[in-house]
Amino acid sequence: MMRRMQDSDRTPLPGGETTERQLTLAIWATVGKKLEFKPLPGFDPNLDNLQYYRAQQEIDCDEVYPGIYIGDGATAKNKKYLKMLGITHLLNAAEGKRYGFVNTDNNYYADTTIKYLGLQVADLPTTDISKYFYLAANFIDEAVSIGGKAFVHCMQGVSRSATCVLAYLMIKKNMLATDAINLIRTNRDVHPNNGFLRQLAELDNRLRRQRLQLH
Repeated sequence: MMRRMQDSDRTPLPGGETTERQLTLAIWATVGKKLEFKPLPGFDPNLDNLQYYRAQQEIDCDEVYPGIYIGDGATAKNKKYLKMLGITHLLNAAEGKRYGFVNTDNNYYADTTIKYLGLQVADLPTTDISKYFYLAANFIDEAVSIGGKAFVHCMQGVSRSATCVLAYLMIKKNMLATDAINLIRTNRDVHPNNGFLRQLAELDNRLRRQRLQLH
């Protein structure tokens, strides 16, 4: 987990500290606002019956921020589709051979120009995903900074991958956790587990304190 805050890090925050419960409520508050069955990136946006078409193509991903896509493990293995999207960086937040993980690595993408980063993260509330926040944020930022495109995935594209993208938006784009959740959920139905939300709340409080110290 993130290091324990020192006494000097306990600066009172305007509006109080962000909590796991607040982030959970932010997710539920956006349930009616998310866009379901959006056109698949790279395909005709005017297709009828988008739900059926997405299932038929066995492709599940959405552009949640300019140049950043969240998707599932099956789509991440579709190198032809990734090439069509113009993906330059791929972050596998569920690298591994066990059930619930996606068995890819650098070798899998060796015949492409895609830069790969794999994180071995279990989708459990007790998992420390916070130790990867800055690594993931820097990797995604590298793609966006050069005008590339980042594909961030886990098994279902709902929890681990979404947590990494949320951390990126908070660290690199100075977004509050609730604002980042609102933004992503207008484009994809993501739902990090409670433990990940707690760690995002801790990150939010730390970043808010850092900004206070700069003013």
